[in-house]
Amino acid sequence: MTAAPGPGPDAGLLSPVRAGTPAEEAVDDRAWLQAMLDAEAALARAQAALGTVPRGAARIITEAARADLFDVRALALAARETANPVVGLVRALALLVARKDPAAAEYVHRGSTSQDVLDTGAMLVSARVLRLVLADLRRTAEALRALAAEHRDTPMAGRTLALHAVPTTFGLKAAGWRDLVLDAADRVARVLETGLPVSLGGAAGTLAGYLEYAAIDAGAATDDGTHPGAMDRAPATTDDGTYPDALNSAFAAETGLAPQRVPWHSLRTPIADLAAVLAFTTGALGKIAVDVQSLCRTEVGEVSEPAVEGRGGSSAMPHKSNPVLATMIRSAALQVPALSAGLAGCMLAEDERSAGAWHAEWQLLRECLRLAGGAAHTAVELAEGLVVGPERMRANLGMTRSQVVSERVAAVLAPHLGRGPARDVLSQASTTARRTGRPLAQVLAALPEIARHLDAGELAVLLDPAGYTGAAGPLVDRALRRPGGRLP
Repeated sequence: MTAAPGPGPDAGLLSPVRAGTPAEEAVDDRAWLQAMLDAEAALARAQAALGTVPRGAARIITEAARADLFDVRALALAARETANPVVGLVRALALLVARKDPAAAEYVHRGSTSQDVLDTGAMLVSARVLRLVLADLRRTAEALRALAAEHRDTPMAGRTLALHAVPTTFGLKAAGWRDLVLDAADRVARVLETGLPVSLGGAAGTLAGYLEYAAIDAGAATDDGTHPGAMDRAPATTDDGTYPDALNSAFAAETGLAPQRVPWHSLRTPIADLAAVLAFTTGALGKIAVDVQSLCRTEVGEVSEPAVEGRGGSSAMPHKSNPVLATMIRSAALQVPALSAGLAGCMLAEDERSAGAWHAEWQLLRECLRLAGGAAHTAVELAEGLVVGPERMRANLGMTRSQVVSERVAAVLAPHLGRGPARDVLSQASTTARRTGRPLAQVLAALPEIARHLDAGELAVLLDPAGYTGAAGPLVDRALRRPGGRLP
């Protein structure tokens, strides 16, 4: 009998929005493993800096903390016996360190617990993805700034409830997109600056293990030199209450993360913050995507995605060139809010460590990160290559034969006829124009109550859609004064 094939990697077959993107690589199993190893190595270096781990041991642990030295699949299978991957990882890391120095292996995971390592690793992975997302958001915002400036006064139909409402400009639409992207960038930047802390709690959030080992190791540093590596460090002070804060700060410095305020094993603010910012980011990019999809419809044709040979083809219809970039972004924007709701639900973590809520976060967080990263990466290409059709926009503005500016005529007539009667006259005239196919100007000119106040020339000016874009231009100018978007 032929053996069934083993499970293959998640190659992104069903998630093209993130397939092949930098964010995907930053959250794959090997990246996650490396982040946990980085946490272990950083912890050893932080303890060494405080004199509670020999510097030589920290150096050997750091040298061994390389993902390519470990069997990811074996660690995954071992995790079934402990419900998390850290227990097996610590065992494997200690064995690897012991091959070089058995004494140094004693300092692997010194005083720590699985959740400290995995949560710190999660923050490292998240930081790496958020930096990618932030760079892509800034590039997208810069491309949208250029579009908004170029099309500041390009008139197009504003649409409400799917129908032509009043004229707007494409510049104002692009400036609004940019503002959303910058809102997302601001939120990502804030989380990167302060919202990704190390995790240091020990078995139940008291740091007891760290303190106990620190006291033992600090005392050993003053013995007769037989303690492994004793002469390789300075004695630490562990009895004056400052050690927890010192370790917190040293660990944060080694990882590049923020110090924690309190141990957060069951206080999941950092995860909830990530969930919120990733949902907002994909939502902001999704708004752009759905607008592009609407504007590139065959019967609308006001924008199109950048043309790339072979992209957007249909398996059945040779004539089609589908809006694949917008489609992929929208797919991410529909998924991440649902996944982020799951992460928010994991805040219901019982006691000092959760049996299940913590474990449920891992895949949800990874999927949110790689979908948001994929969407941001895709949005750069969409924004930088978007093709705008001003002529088609102007042609579409004429589809209602000036009914799109009926509001303007009603406002001008209001002082003469009264607001209600003026609106009624324009409503009836618009209905007649739709029914008969006649231009609104022609219908209005035939009405005595209109002719008494407006001649044909005045009606022509009032009924020109390009002349009724309100404060769109100044609004674009104001929006573009908001800093951001330019890459550092």
